[in-house]
This record gives sequence, structure tokens and C-alpha cells, in this order.
Amino acid sequence: MFAGNFTRMKGRFSFWLIGSTFVLALCLLWSGCSTKKADTGKTVFRYNDATGITNLDPAFSRDQSHNWVCQQLYNGLVELDSNLIVRPSIASNWSISDDLTTYLFTLRKDVYFTENKLFINSNKSRLSARLVTAKDMVFSLQRLVDPELASPGSWVMNSVVKAADGQLTGVRALNDSTVEIQLNGPNPAFLSLLAMPYCSVVPQEVVRYYGNEFGRNPCGTGPFKLAFWKENVRLILHRNEHYFEVLNGQSLPFLDAVEISFINDKQSAFIEFLKGNLDLLSGLDPSYKDELLTASGELQPRHRGKFRLQTLPYLNTEYLGIVVDTQAASTTNSPLRIPAVRQALSYGFDRASMMLYLRNNMATPGIYGFVPPGLPSFLADTSIGYSYNPDKSLELLKEAGFPNGKGLPEIVLSTTSSYLDLCEFIKSQWEAIGINVKIDVNQAAVHRKMVAEQKLTFFRGSWIADYPDAENYLSLFYSSNAAPAGPNYTHYSNPEFDRLFQTALRAANDSERFALYRQMDAIVMHEAPVIVLYYDKVVRLTGKNISGLPVNAMNNLLLKYVRKSSDL
Repeated sequence: MFAGNFTRMKGRFSFWLIGSTFVLALCLLWSGCSTKKADTGKTVFRYNDATGITNLDPAFSRDQSHNWVCQQLYNGLVELDSNLIVRPSIASNWSISDDLTTYLFTLRKDVYFTENKLFINSNKSRLSARLVTAKDMVFSLQRLVDPELASPGSWVMNSVVKAADGQLTGVRALNDSTVEIQLNGPNPAFLSLLAMPYCSVVPQEVVRYYGNEFGRNPCGTGPFKLAFWKENVRLILHRNEHYFEVLNGQSLPFLDAVEISFINDKQSAFIEFLKGNLDLLSGLDPSYKDELLTASGELQPRHRGKFRLQTLPYLNTEYLGIVVDTQAASTTNSPLRIPAVRQALSYGFDRASMMLYLRNNMATPGIYGFVPPGLPSFLADTSIGYSYNPDKSLELLKEAGFPNGKGLPEIVLSTTSSYLDLCEFIKSQWEAIGINVKIDVNQAAVHRKMVAEQKLTFFRGSWIADYPDAENYLSLFYSSNAAPAGPNYTHYSNPEFDRLFQTALRAANDSERFALYRQMDAIVMHEAPVIVLYYDKVVRLTGKNISGLPVNAMNNLLLKYVRKSSDL
């Protein structure tokens, strides 16, 4: 996943302006409540989304903002736990054939869609909720590849058997509670793919009735359901009283509601968090990182009694990408076409200092491979990566024909404003060893488009895992995935890498597959089509009155387990 501001006063004003709307929405469900939040007797979890939400159809859940909401509204056959292990969800169990191509899922018989006016029984009476059947699951997965829907998640079904016209024939309902999925070949990551929000179950009749407007009228099986939504203002979810999961004998979820605000100025949102108006702060913005954390990444002493800090490796690798296609016009005269120059750049800056001074150690220096910590196939071996070694950089520059950088043309590095501080740090250290660098700053959307179209020879990029398997990262270097059709933005091509990639898909077990992944990672690092900067970390702060919020390396938001001791 290749990853305008309000003023602070305006951010405050927006909370006052829309506060009455929120209270009204709560009162519609809970009659008799007063206008004071504390008097409702209900627990409401509040967080802010700075980017906005435009669609609540899981088939269009392509980024974290939409994933977080869809994880509250929907379920799929399986889900990921805190250790990224695939666990049952709507499917109570499953089996896989010996040739690893046929999956058989048995569905629970107590999963219901939330109430909807379209649910009626054989007597034409309206149902308060409707049982999920295997046909719903088949419909939901087949829908992903419908060209009229144009879901960005259609690729998830690439390994499933299809007819010549592209119809998904490999998904069948054998009876009301059994789903069979046939693959066109082994795919060890397939179960993890099914845990993505794209693969959530949706009710056939509701989707057909609303058509393209289903994303405004969602109906799912999740722990919460939509209660109120005004785009770019506020979104409110209420507890789903029909939810099927229990924990220690208690029905989930424990919360009564979830409230999402859309303040796009991160500093204003931070102030609301400090005031207790938000229960969660996710990520670390430079505008407030030093207020929250010490230089070494600890919570500042003045905040330790009020907030709880959660950190762990995040499946996100930040890097600099280099187009290495020697046939491309943009690389004809580029010194970056020479592997030794790329290697010299990788040795030429201090990642550890960069993380300490610019990220408060809230990331791991990128001194290993491209595959990040948090995945079982991660190899904590610095011999395949690059640590700071300016003498080695000078040696490589001389080998490439540029002693002390003499004769080396100016290198243009393209980035976005959010990463300008990092790029300027790197530039200063490269220039100290004779490498002249110019930094171009692009608007984020323009930058992503130019990268996809190979209009940038040297660019800042990031890769956030779509699913927890190293194949997702290594696919960026598989020659058949060359952009713009695939995620190979560097146009890297290596026959041995491609052979290992195909072999890994057919590996008999995880140990064999992980060994192949590490071989591929080592090949990429040696040829250096990318320069790894750092591996990100999940950073979350909550109030001390919040408990039970799990966190994993995919940075999923699972609010069904959360308890809030009081509604501040």
C-alpha cells in the first residue's frame, strides 16, 4: 500500500459547533438522556481521523481510515489476532486440501446482519436481523471482481479460480453453512488475505437495493452499526445488540458507542486529546512529538500519570526508491544506474542518529533488509543491509569512477513535505562525502502518481503491508509486477529473484518459505534498487481509563474488546 489545515482556534470552534449534533444523535437512541455526556450513563470511545472517510462499503476499504471503521461494522470468514495469527470469525473452522488449493469453511450459525428494512421472512414480516448464510459469503467475494463495482480490492481474489470472462467460479456455497474456495495454485498468504476488510460479508438484498449508495447505507455483522454520519464533521457508531462474540461469558462489545471526529489539523486534534475530548491518539506528528516524548522515546514525565503509551513494530518500511530499468529514458545518463553508486548512497548516512533526532526513536533504523520487523521471516542480520560507513561509500564511489564524488552529476531526490526533514538530513551527510543532491518537494497525491508512472527516477516511498506476509513486500521486486500495472515501482528485474519468488509460492511449509524470502531479501539489498530508511512503529496513546485495546503490527483497530471506566 503505497502510502489544507484548519487553525487551532477553528479546530476548537468546530467541536463546539457540532457538539449539539452528537448529543442529539445519542438522544435519538437513548431516550431520556440529558445534554450532559456524563448523565447518559453510556460509554463512548472517541478518536479523530485527520484524512476523512468517504465510503463505508468494505469493498472500497483501501486505507487505514476506512479499514478502522469497517473493522467495527463488518466481519469476514477470519481475522488476525494481536500476533497476526489467523483466527476464526464468521467461519468457526476450516480445512485445506493436501495440494493447498481447496479451502473448506464452516460458518457459525449465530451471526446476524444488523436490522434493515429489507429483511423480511416468508410471512412478509420484517426481521430485526437476518442470519448470515454461505450464499452471502459467496456473493460478497464474487462482488469484489465485478468490473462494474471496480473495487480496489479485486486483486485479493487473483489466486481464486475464474472463468474465461473473469467471473469468480472458484467460490461456492455447498450448503447454508459451508463455503468452498478453490485456488488456481498454492498461495500461502491466502488466509491472511481473507482477513482484510475487502473480504467482509455483506447482505445481498441490501447491496442490490442501494447499489452504489451502499457505502452510505452500510449493513454488516460487526460489533457496531452506523447511527449518524455527516461527512467531514462526525461519524457515530452504536453497539450492535445482535453481535455474536462473547468474552469470558460477556457479550461484546463493551462500549456503547464510538464517535469519530474529522479535525484535519493534527495539532488541534492533539489539544483535544490533552483536554480529554479524545480517547486515542495514533501516530506521532512532528508538531507535538517533543511535547509527548523524550528524545529517547519515553513518555514525558508530566504525562505519565494521565496517558498510556503503546508501541510495537509496524509493518511499514520507509525507503528511497530508484528506477533501475536501464532501458528507460530517465536512467540513460543517471549515475544511479550503477549498483556501486546506489550502494554508496546506502552506506552514506547515519540512520540511528536520524531516528534519534528526528523521530524520537519511534522507529527502527533500516539497517536490515526490506522486509520489516514484526514478520516471522524478518532477518535481524545487518550483513545483508547497510549501516553508516562513509569510508565504504567513498570506496564504492571510487570503484564506480567518481573518486570523492568528482564527476558525479547532481542527483535529484523527490519527496513530500512530511518527509522533508529526513531528506535534508540525508542530503547533508551525502554532501559531506562529495555527493551533490537536490531535493524536489511534491504534493502527496501528485508524488504518488508520478512514482506510479515512473516520472521520478529517485523518490521517497513507503510500503505498508496489505497482509502479514513477506511476499507482500517482496512482490515490489518481482518483474511481472512492474508499474503501472503492479507495485514494482523501481522496475527491478532479476531472473534468480523471480525464480525464488515462484518457488516460495509452492513451498511445502513456512520454514522453507521463510528461508526463500530471506534469500530474495538479500538479493535485493545487494543490488540496492531501494535504500531502506527505517521500519516504522505503531505509536498509540490512550487515557488511563481505557483498557482492553489490543494492538498488532498491522495497526488494526479492534474496539470490541475495549472498556472505558468513565465517560470524561
